[in-house]
Amino acid sequence: MNDSLNKEERLDLLTTYRHLLRSAGDTVSTGDKEKLKCYISDSVAASGYEKDVYGLNSFLRTMHTALIVSDEIGLKRSSVFAVLLSRLVMQNHCTLADIEKDFGADTAGIIRGLIKTYELYGKNAAIDNEHFRTLLISFAEDVRVILIMIAERLYLMRQAKSIANEAYRLQIAAEASFLYAPLSHKLGLYTIKSELEDLALKFRDRETYDSIKAKLNETKRSRDQYIAAFIAPIEEKLKALQLNFDIKGRTKSIHSIHNKLLKQKIEFERIYDLFAIRIILDTPVAKEKAECWQVYSVITDMYQPNPQRLKDWLSVPKSNGYESLHTTVMGQEGRWVEVQIRSKRMDEIAEKGLAAHWKYKGLKSESGLDNWLNNVREVLEHKDASPSDLIDDFKMDLYDDEIFVFTPKGDLFQLPKNATVLDFAFAVHTKVGSKCISARINGKNVPIKHKLKSGDQVEILTSPNQTPKQDWLNIAVTSKARVKIKQSLKEQAATQVELAKELLHRRFKNRKIEEDESKLMRLIKKLGYKTVTDFYAAIAQDCLDVNTVIDHYLEQEKKEQELSEQNNRSVENYYAPTPGETITRQEDVLVIDKNLTGIDYALAKCCHPIYGDEIFGFVSSQGIKIHRINCPNAPSLFKRYGYRIVQSRWAGKSGANYPVTLRVIGHDDIGIVTNITSVISKESGMMLRSINVDSKDGLFQGTVTVLLSDTSAMDGLIKKIRAIKGIKQVSRY
Repeated sequence: MNDSLNKEERLDLLTTYRHLLRSAGDTVSTGDKEKLKCYISDSVAASGYEKDVYGLNSFLRTMHTALIVSDEIGLKRSSVFAVLLSRLVMQNHCTLADIEKDFGADTAGIIRGLIKTYELYGKNAAIDNEHFRTLLISFAEDVRVILIMIAERLYLMRQAKSIANEAYRLQIAAEASFLYAPLSHKLGLYTIKSELEDLALKFRDRETYDSIKAKLNETKRSRDQYIAAFIAPIEEKLKALQLNFDIKGRTKSIHSIHNKLLKQKIEFERIYDLFAIRIILDTPVAKEKAECWQVYSVITDMYQPNPQRLKDWLSVPKSNGYESLHTTVMGQEGRWVEVQIRSKRMDEIAEKGLAAHWKYKGLKSESGLDNWLNNVREVLEHKDASPSDLIDDFKMDLYDDEIFVFTPKGDLFQLPKNATVLDFAFAVHTKVGSKCISARINGKNVPIKHKLKSGDQVEILTSPNQTPKQDWLNIAVTSKARVKIKQSLKEQAATQVELAKELLHRRFKNRKIEEDESKLMRLIKKLGYKTVTDFYAAIAQDCLDVNTVIDHYLEQEKKEQELSEQNNRSVENYYAPTPGETITRQEDVLVIDKNLTGIDYALAKCCHPIYGDEIFGFVSSQGIKIHRINCPNAPSLFKRYGYRIVQSRWAGKSGANYPVTLRVIGHDDIGIVTNITSVISKESGMMLRSINVDSKDGLFQGTVTVLLSDTSAMDGLIKKIRAIKGIKQVSRY
């Protein structure tokens, strides 16, 4: 046993290992267990499971990840062994050849994919860099690599509170939010997706997370009573029909509630569809659809349905295999309730995604890729797409609802919601997309920007003279179409640039002027072009006349000649202040990058940090900007510019007043505003800067901006304002 484990950790490890063996079941033989025990024992003896970069015990991390892979995702033998043994291969305690000999080629192949991803993480903390494409290609080689990485990220998020390094915690949360949650969504791991999003919100914006959680707890009893009353008549009717079923009530995730509050700009109390009902039928595959629609009929007879909210994934399942029937009905007290209807088999696929697919399809090797993975690989093969383009398109493809359209021959294509004729044309073939001029849908001519609807039968019309245009990027929404369009535009631009370059050289020659490359480069810079390509593109597009360029060239040459002749000037004592010398240094209330003081910085305007906030520094072109840990821009900064993040903390005492804006909600009473201003005026060292209040439906809501010294003063003020009669809510804006 590993000496680095304490008594509690040893018990945790033993319990987890036993649980893992039970979960893996008969996919792991007695011989497998003996071989595994030998590998682990030899590795422990050679210190193969040291603490990882996050300060977590790598032995426990590996074991818990393997348990998530088996128990919560549903992968078994090859994937479990790959998780347990990959670290040993990376630390040279054994080789891939050893693994292949003792555990099979399948296990060795998964480990090979995992090692690639670990190596990429080791090169740079931020995913959104030049390695991002390679990382996704590694994922796409074997879908199990994705599932294992998701499992490991879930474990890290569950343990994030134990990670001492705040920057690591934020990085893990940001990646969970922008990469691993969308991946989980696409692969059908909806439970894991929700947990990752909730935990990411918890570590990025703890105040919001705790606020929503507290309100959910406060309303739990009334919600439970409502659900029970809603379900009762449904249960009675379904039992009378002799259906085998189970009904579950579930509350929306904290993350989805937060999104709803932001999107609809409403208060928590006004969210009516906080919960959903799931009806799970225990029925043979042959009867699944019929019984699901029978249950739908029963529910919509009892409660008024919203026809705009019917989602039928029974007739045409999602590309990740998700099957279910969703409807939203008006329950008691005028509240909307979402009802999901599915079979036991469908529910398991919804919970465990592709892994359950393999189980029901009888694929013992656990192998296979869906159409989406093939599409990811195809898009990634085009190196013209920048990492930021990739991540934007990637997220869009994962989150958007799908539509289903047909060719004239009846071939079915799945596209994201809001896809256009142009997207469909590129989905059929790149050449068809590049030559597309319009389409005929259900016998009617439509332009390339026409948005498609599910069920449309689309005939693409082409022209041999058509080529992709710049404005097509405003029309296309799919990754494939956008990458192909950008690629074609770059090829067209390259051709135009070469023609413009040839034209300029020919004019120089015709006017018998000797062309000097260095002089031309100086002229291009002087004319304000950032790149040589931009300069030649301006000529190609007739934005810049060739003869004008040559005239400027001759004028510049003449001036440079005159300057060189004025050689009597001395520059020995010439002095010009640098831009840095105009900056005044602020007081040392901050320590940046562990122990540096006296560094110039500015407080970010997007989140207005004040003394006492948890903060980090970001190296920008204007110097170091200080942001709050829960700044709305923090995930993006960590994701895209992880290498520019520097640790920062407050030091000494607060030596300044900082503006803080509070959001206040209460009963519509002019006296409340007077009381708020009175409370602020009585606080020493505090000054009211502005107050802006609006009233609606008997409630007032507004913002109060105050100058104060630190978070302690702010917390004290918030507490006093909350105590004012009629105040319902006070929070930092």
